[in-house]
Amino acid sequence: MPDTNKNNLHLEFEREAIPHMDSLFNFAFKLTGDEDDANDLVQETFLRAFRFFDKFEKGTNCKAWLYRIMKNLYINSYKKKASGPLVVDYEEIENFYENVKPSYTEDAHLEKEIFDNLLDDELSGAIAALPEDFRTVIILSDIEGFTYEEIAEFVNCPVGTVRSRLHRARKMLYSKLHKYAQGRRLIS
Repeated sequence: MPDTNKNNLHLEFEREAIPHMDSLFNFAFKLTGDEDDANDLVQETFLRAFRFFDKFEKGTNCKAWLYRIMKNLYINSYKKKASGPLVVDYEEIENFYENVKPSYTEDAHLEKEIFDNLLDDELSGAIAALPEDFRTVIILSDIEGFTYEEIAEFVNCPVGTVRSRLHRARKMLYSKLHKYAQGRRLIS
């Protein structure tokens, strides 16, 4: 590849990808729960993205492309460190929330209030404690602002599954944070 093409590719990568670095770090930190691991994951994501930037389809969503690379790296590299894969029994979770419904539910209001405020330690901890599938969709939707369609493409599942996971993740957070929200006077 001539030097001019390399320089153009480098400049284009800087223009398209680098502005998303802070957002990617935030997501990496929420995935890993450790600043050093998050930095490593961001670095590996950008190295991989730069290496394959010639495959990136210009005019498409670069941020979603970078998130997908990061998610794949996280799954392939970081989860191998764990002793075994996390198994989520969706039916068990669904049954749990059908039997333990709070007496006062105003999910939309609670979600808006929680995410309008800064993520403090208790909320960050509750999000981090969610099973990975649920944590990913709640971060991408409610914190990063991706659409259902973008999330579905990112996690490689149907939009209906994204909606279902997001609904369940919000219910799990509601259950975990109900007393916390009352204490902060976010709900009655």
